[in-house]
Amino acid sequence: MENPLVLTIDFGTQSVRTALINKQGEIEAIIKKKYDPAYISTEKGYAEQDPDFYYDNLIYCLSKLAKENKDKLERIIGSTISTFRDSSVQLDKDRKPVRKSILWLDQRMAKGSEKLPFGYNALFTLVGMKETIKLNRSRTMAHWLKENEPQNWSKTDKYVNISTYLTYKLTGQLVDSAANLTGHYPINFKTRKWQGEKALKGVIFGIPKRMLFELKQPGELIGEILPEICEKTGLPTGIKLYASGSDKACETLGLGALNKSIGAVSYGTASTIEVSNQKYHEPEPFLPAYPAAVPNWYNMEVQIYRGYWMLSWFSKNFASELIDESKIQDMAIEELLNKRLSDIPPGSDGLVLQPYWGPGLRRPLAKGGVIGFSDIHTREHLYRAIIEGIGYALKEGLESIEKSQRHKVKELRISGGGSQSDIICQITADIFNLPVSRVQTYETTSLGAAMATFVATKEYKNIEEATEAMVHKTVTFSPNPVASQQYEDLYKHVYLKMFPRLKNVYKHINKFTKRY
Repeated sequence: MENPLVLTIDFGTQSVRTALINKQGEIEAIIKKKYDPAYISTEKGYAEQDPDFYYDNLIYCLSKLAKENKDKLERIIGSTISTFRDSSVQLDKDRKPVRKSILWLDQRMAKGSEKLPFGYNALFTLVGMKETIKLNRSRTMAHWLKENEPQNWSKTDKYVNISTYLTYKLTGQLVDSAANLTGHYPINFKTRKWQGEKALKGVIFGIPKRMLFELKQPGELIGEILPEICEKTGLPTGIKLYASGSDKACETLGLGALNKSIGAVSYGTASTIEVSNQKYHEPEPFLPAYPAAVPNWYNMEVQIYRGYWMLSWFSKNFASELIDESKIQDMAIEELLNKRLSDIPPGSDGLVLQPYWGPGLRRPLAKGGVIGFSDIHTREHLYRAIIEGIGYALKEGLESIEKSQRHKVKELRISGGGSQSDIICQITADIFNLPVSRVQTYETTSLGAAMATFVATKEYKNIEEATEAMVHKTVTFSPNPVASQQYEDLYKHVYLKMFPRLKNVYKHINKFTKRY
C-alpha cells in the first residue's frame, strides 16, 4: 500500500490519544481526550478508576478520529495499544470488572499477612533485599484485596493489567504483550513467560496461575478490532491489532534510543532513565530489565516514582497564588515557574533535594529530603532544587546501568512534559554532562508504538531501519562545562552522601508513621 498508516492508541495517566502515523514518523492526525477526573480518591492516597471509563474515552477519540479523517482510514495497515503500567483489573467469569481499577500511583499498602516460605525469607535477609521484597508484596494489589476485600477476591476469575482489559474490549481476546506487564505480576522478564506459583515471583506476588492470561511477544498478532467497535466508531473493519509494549517501552523507541550508547530520559508523572540492550542486564542489583516493545531487546530502567508529579505538587502547595498570573499569560503555573528557573544559579545556591516522595524499589524506606537551606533561599530555589534532585537521582541510576552493561552512554534523548522546557533540557545536559536531544514530536509513546507496528507488519525489516526513517532529532543541548563541574561537585560530595547518612533516620520515620 502506498503511504500506509498505523493507528496508535496511547493511554497515559492523565489522558488518552489516538493517532494516525506514517512511515516517515509524521503524525497525520491525532485526537486527545483529557480524563475528568484522572482518578478517584475515596481515601487519602487512593487512586482508582472504572476500567470502562478508559474504554469510553477511547471510543470518543476513535469516533472523532474516524469522522475527521475519512480519507485516511483505508490506509491503515495495523494498530497497537500502549498504556500506563502496573494498574490491575479484576475480572469475574463473565469478564466484567469486579471493582474499580487500582492505579499505579495508588499508595495503599497490604500488611503482607500471607507468609513467605522460610527458605525465601532467609535468602532475602541474607542478600539484603528483605525490605525491597516487603515493599513489593505490600504494593501488590492482589495481597491488599485478599486482606481487605475477600468478597471481591473470591469473585475474581482473571487478574489482568489495564492494557489486557482494553485489548480484550477491542478484540475479544484476553491476551497481552509480555512487554506491557511491568509491575507486580509473576512474569520472568528475561524469558517473557509466566513463572509458576512456587517460583520466586509466584511466591512474592501471590497471584494464582489460573487467574493469569495468554502472553504474546512484541510484534505478534493479537487479533482484529471487533466489528461492533468499527461500526460504533466509523473505523473500517478488519484492522489488525499487534502486540507492542507499555508507555515507557514505546517512548524509548520513539526517542530512537534502542542502542546501549543512548539513554532515554522521560520527565513524566513518574520519571525514568532507560537504556536498551540486546543482552539481559539488571539495571540495579536484583532489579529486572523489562522487555522492549520489539523482539529481542530489553530496557534497563531506573524510575523515580513521583518524578515530575512533584512539580504539580509544588505548584499546588507553594505557588497557588500564581494561578491568576498564569491565566493572564495563558500558561500552566509550572510553565510560569520554569521561566524563572534561569534566575537561580546551577546548584540552587547549595540547596540539594533527594526526590523520594514515593517509595522506590532499591530504597523502599527512603523519604524525600532537602538540605542546605539558608535565609537566601526562595520558593524558586526549591522549585529548581526539585528539578535538579530528579536529575541527580536519574544520573545515579544511569551510573548503575552503565556499570551493569559495562558500557558508557554517550548521549541522551528526552521526552515527557518536562522536556518541553528548554531550560530543563539544559539543566539535564549539565547534570549528566552529556548532550541532550529532543526529537520531532512530544508524542514519543505514540511514535514508538507506530514504529513497533511497522516492523510487525514487515513495512520495515527491523527496528533499526524504522528508527532511521522515523526518528529525527530537532535540537540538541550541549552541557555547559562550568555548570557541569558545579553539579558534579554537589552530586559527588552532597547528593550521594545523603541516603547513607539518612538511612536510619528514614527507617525511624517509617516506624513513626506506622506505614511498615
